[in-house]
Amino acid sequence: MTDLPHKAPHEYNKLGINMETPSILIVEDETVTRTTLRHLFEAEGYQVEEASDGEEMHQKLLANKDVDLVIMDINLPGKNGLLLARELREEKDIALIFLTGRDNEVDKILGLEIGADDYITKPFNPRELTIRARNLLTRTMSDDKPASDDDVSEYRFNGWRLDVNSRSLNSPNGDSYKLPRSEYRALEMFIQHPGKILSRGDLLMRMTGRELRPNDRTVDVTIRRIRKHFESEPSSAEIISTIHGEGYRFTGELE
Repeated sequence: MTDLPHKAPHEYNKLGINMETPSILIVEDETVTRTTLRHLFEAEGYQVEEASDGEEMHQKLLANKDVDLVIMDINLPGKNGLLLARELREEKDIALIFLTGRDNEVDKILGLEIGADDYITKPFNPRELTIRARNLLTRTMSDDKPASDDDVSEYRFNGWRLDVNSRSLNSPNGDSYKLPRSEYRALEMFIQHPGKILSRGDLLMRMTGRELRPNDRTVDVTIRRIRKHFESEPSSAEIISTIHGEGYRFTGELE
């Protein structure tokens, strides 16, 4: 992974993104790991809160509605991280990274299917973790900026509408799907480059701000989730085509 130049959160103000005190909630039952993560991110200039289980996580989120990123283990007492992530996705549109010792492929895919933005296995490289978190926050907090009058408010294609402000995908028959941030960013990139083959590396960089690594399934899982929405309208099921050995291409017709 390319070692990106370090930037403290306040330096992102130059990009028009308020990164003065981004807030991170660490959900981890191991005290040593939780304390290590807290010190790591506080040294980077972030506001950090801790939770040891799902109940405490919900309490922290109720008390602090401005949490920008949740970093969560899967192996937790009571409800595990996968169940908690599903609950989180139903309640909030918030950046989410799994940081866990469970490194099997099924857990990784399931975590991404639920809507996690990233999945990192223990033992982890502290520098890599902070870079991934920072890049993800840069994108998610940029998404939250109010749209200017010159920005596009929605995209239309094949009877579908992608609403920019709400990040919702609306079908020709009136169904609406609130897209997780990773799905929205991938679909928006396709629409902005109609007919162009987009590599998995380009898509992953747009979605998460990190480079593609061997056997990384993040993009493929995200495309599969996007395609499931289109399957409700069989006539538009091939809006995103697979180009074997190269990537994916948007084949819809923009209005």
